[in-house]
Amino acid sequence: MAASQRDESRGEPNLPKRNLGFATPTAHGTAGRTEPIKQGFLPRPRIVAAVSRELQRALYGHLFILPWLAGFMLLTLYPILATLYFSFTDYNVLGAPRWVGLQNYQSLLADRDYFWKSVGNTLFILIEVPLSIVLGIGLALLLNLPLRGQAAYRALFYLPSVVPAVATAFLWVWVLNPQNGLAAPVNAGLNRLGLASINWFTDPATAKWGFIVMDLWAVGGVMVIYLAALQGVPTHLYEAARIDGARGWQLIRYVTLPQIAPVIQYMLIIGVIGAFQYFTQTYIATRGGPENSTLFYALYLFQNAFEFFRFGHACAMAWLLFLITLLATYGIWKVSLSKAFQEG
Repeated sequence: MAASQRDESRGEPNLPKRNLGFATPTAHGTAGRTEPIKQGFLPRPRIVAAVSRELQRALYGHLFILPWLAGFMLLTLYPILATLYFSFTDYNVLGAPRWVGLQNYQSLLADRDYFWKSVGNTLFILIEVPLSIVLGIGLALLLNLPLRGQAAYRALFYLPSVVPAVATAFLWVWVLNPQNGLAAPVNAGLNRLGLASINWFTDPATAKWGFIVMDLWAVGGVMVIYLAALQGVPTHLYEAARIDGARGWQLIRYVTLPQIAPVIQYMLIIGVIGAFQYFTQTYIATRGGPENSTLFYALYLFQNAFEFFRFGHACAMAWLLFLITLLATYGIWKVSLSKAFQEG
């Protein structure tokens, strides 16, 4: 009260004192309690600075991904959308695309001589997928045993998978040559037994089987993946199964296969997708012959685009292939192999 009277006598207005967020002094010193800081006071510049730093970090992050984003937009997303547009046009590169609607899709689905022939050939090559799974798992089981020279055997089976596809195709064209290749002595032996020679890539009945044999030669790449999966199976599961009396095939059937089922499912999906994209080997070895017996889907797509210059047809085939692989992948993914192994 006295202080207030002194302020009034000096002509100073009696204003309420503002708490700036500091500790309030008391008779016993500074109290440990601080009033809440109200908006519009000293700490506001600090908040603004913190927000600015966060925005700056976010801006730097977007700048770092900008080259990748630009490359994705220009080299991936734009070509995908462009092929979707071209699939509804008559386009041969030399002129402007002309809108034809669903005509490309209709003509493809009505083409039994080439389009459906390529689909049938591709479905036949799918035989290689389960064969590679069975052979890959079998080799992985053998090479997972404690054998002498185990590393050498693994390397020996794995090496063919790192040979480029072009070199593999040329190699097997020579190996399966019925006159001058390694198949010549086999054919000579068959002839002595009164059997016909196997002409592999020159006979429509055996040409596709030649590609299956060629692909199974490189099964070592699949084997390594299954080998890694086998080494991830917990050993205590085998011990518990042996205590219950499981032996040999029972251990594989009820322990190994359910544990590696997700890997089998993944390899099945990859194998199906790869079969629908089968191109390099047949382009090098047969170019679709003889009599279109090895005219696979991807090869026919390539011919439409770069030999016949029917880019509208080729783009339509690409989108049909996308839908086929999407449906096949979804169907395989929905099948629970672990449940199938356990209940079967």
